[in-house]
Amino acid sequence: MFNKYDVIVVGAGHAGCEAAAAAANLGSKVLLVTMNMQTMAQMSCNPAMGGIAKGQIVREIDALGGYSGIVTDSSLIQFRMLNKSKGPAMWSPRAQSDRTLFALKWREMLEQTPNVDFYQDNVNALVVKDGRACGVVTGLGHEIMSKSVVITSGTFLNGVIHIGEKRFGGGRMAEKASTGITEQLVELGFESDRLKTGTPPRIDGRSLDYSKMEEQKGDDEIVGFSYMDIEKIKPGQQKSCFITYTDQRVHDMLKTGFDRSPMYQGRIGGVGPRYCPSIEDKINRFADRDRHQLFVEPEGFNTVEIYVNGFSTSLPEEVQFEALRMVPGFENCKMFRPGYAIEYDYFPPTQLTYSLETKQLSHLFFAGQINGTTGYEEAACQGLMAGINAHQKAFNLEPLVLKRSEAYIGVLIDDLISKGTDEPYRMFTSRAEFRTLLRQDNADLRLTELSYRLGLASQERMEKVRAKREGVELVKGIMKEYAVEPDEINAYLEKVNSAPIIQKQKLSQLLLRPNLELKEMITISPKLSQLLKQYPAETLEQAEIQVKYDTYINKEKELVERMSQLEELVIPDTFNYEKIVSLSNEARQKFNKIRPRTLGQASRISGVNPSDVQILMVYMGR
Repeated sequence: MFNKYDVIVVGAGHAGCEAAAAAANLGSKVLLVTMNMQTMAQMSCNPAMGGIAKGQIVREIDALGGYSGIVTDSSLIQFRMLNKSKGPAMWSPRAQSDRTLFALKWREMLEQTPNVDFYQDNVNALVVKDGRACGVVTGLGHEIMSKSVVITSGTFLNGVIHIGEKRFGGGRMAEKASTGITEQLVELGFESDRLKTGTPPRIDGRSLDYSKMEEQKGDDEIVGFSYMDIEKIKPGQQKSCFITYTDQRVHDMLKTGFDRSPMYQGRIGGVGPRYCPSIEDKINRFADRDRHQLFVEPEGFNTVEIYVNGFSTSLPEEVQFEALRMVPGFENCKMFRPGYAIEYDYFPPTQLTYSLETKQLSHLFFAGQINGTTGYEEAACQGLMAGINAHQKAFNLEPLVLKRSEAYIGVLIDDLISKGTDEPYRMFTSRAEFRTLLRQDNADLRLTELSYRLGLASQERMEKVRAKREGVELVKGIMKEYAVEPDEINAYLEKVNSAPIIQKQKLSQLLLRPNLELKEMITISPKLSQLLKQYPAETLEQAEIQVKYDTYINKEKELVERMSQLEELVIPDTFNYEKIVSLSNEARQKFNKIRPRTLGQASRISGVNPSDVQILMVYMGR
C-alpha cells in the first residue's frame, strides 16, 4: 500500500505543513500524516499571524520560500504594521486572518505541491533501526518506511484538557490526544516534560455591543507578508477589531472560581506561557492592576464568531460566562464554547542539533511545540528548517543552519538548543542582539539568495531580489547626488517642525533628520518625484532605511564580524571536557549535555561564565 518515502512528516499544524512543503519543494517524496485532514493548518488559538518579532519570522519564512506569508496574505481580514512610531528594526507586520480561509488556502497550496502525499491516521511509534529513525507505525498498524522523520505533534502528545474541575484527554477541543511516541522515545533515552497553554472563550458577535468598545481599524496601506505579488483585500474591505477592559468586578467574579481552578488546585503540572498568561494568572501576578485589556477579534468574513484575546482561562464555564457578562459591551454575550487549558508533552530542545535533528536518534527531527515553543510563527519557521534539513539528511547533503546574525529564525533555534526552555518560548525583538540588521523589510535581501542556492526559493523570487537590490543602490546614488533647493523643501520642513535650510543640501543629509520621510518629500517636490517615480515603494523604503541608519547598520556589522571569530572556532564532537579540571562543575555538566558546536554557542549556554569560555579556548588552542 505504501512505498518508501524520503521524508515522513507527523502532524499537519503550522510546523508540519511548512516541513512538508519545504522537503517536497527541494525534491523529496513526502508523506504528511495527520489525525484529521479537515483540521490541517488549523489556527488552534487566535486567528492572527505576525506581531512583535513574529512578523519578522513570517517574512523570513517567505524569503526562504515557505508558504506562511502567502497563505496569510491570501486570507487576511485586517493588516497593521506595529511600532511604526519607532525605528524600522521594531516595525512588525501583523494580520488578522479568516480562520477557515487560512486553513483552506494552506491545504490547497499543499495539494498543488508535487511530491506531497497525505494519509489520515495517528502515529503511535517510530521504526528505529541501528540508532536511526527510518519510518513510522500508524494506529491502523501500517509500517511506513522513510529516510527521515519530522515530528510536529503540537499539543497532542498525551494532551489533557482542563475546564474547571473537568479533565479529559485531547490534543485540541473535540480531538483526541496522541499516545505512544513519548513513551517510546523516553525508553530510547530521551528526556520529556510537560508544558501548558490555554485559549479563551469564543463568543457570538451578534450578542456584543460594540458602541461600548474602542474600534481598532486596519492600516490604510496593506503591505502584507509575502515578497511575492499576492492578491490581497483592499484597505476598505478590512474588518475592525475592538478593545475593551476588565475591571475589579470582573476580577472578583473570576476569583470565585479559583477554588475550582485546575491551575491553583495542582491538577496542572505543566508551566504556562509567561508572556501570554491566563486571565486568572494576570489577576494573581498583577494584583495592583485594576483592569486588563481585551482585544475583541473577528474570526473571519463569513462568521459571527469572536475570539476574546486576553481572556485565556481554564476556570469553570459558568464563572467564565458570568465574568464576561460584566465586561463593557459583553453584558448580553452568548458563548459558543468556553476557554480551556491544555497540558502536553514536550522534549527539552537541548537534545537537538542546529539542524533540529535529535542527538539520540539520527534522521529524526523535531519542530514546533514539541521543542517547547509557543506560537504559530515559531512553529512554522522550525517546520521549514526541519523540512529542509530532513531532506538534506535523506540525501546526505550538508544541513542549512542560520546564524543569529542572519535571521530571527537563527536566534530562535540557537536559543532553544543552547539554553533550552522550561516554559513555552516566545520570540521577541529583544532576544536578537543584531535586530538592526534583522528587520522585516530586508528578509528577502538577507535570505532569498541562500535559499535559492539550496534549491528552495524560486527563480522568480531570486529575480525580484536582484531587481530590488539594484534599485536600492540606484536610489541611494540619487540621494547622495541630488541637492535639494530651499524653496523646494522649506514648507515641508516647517510642517514637520524641522529647521529650514538656507542653501542646497544633499537629500541623503536631509534624510538624517528625525521626522523626515522620503515618501512625503516626493509628493511636495516635482523634481524629486520625476527622479524617483519609476521605483517601487519597497525599493524607496529600503534605500531610505539604509541611508538613515547607515551608521548603526555598519556598527552592527562590525560587531557581527568580531563575534564571528568565536562562531568559527569549532569544538570537535569528541572533545573531552572531563580533562579540563579548571572548568566550573556547572559548565562541565552543561558542555557534556549540550555538546556545543562552536565556542560562540558555548558562550551562550545558561550557567556558563566568560572564564569557562576562556579556559575552553586555551585548551582548544593547545
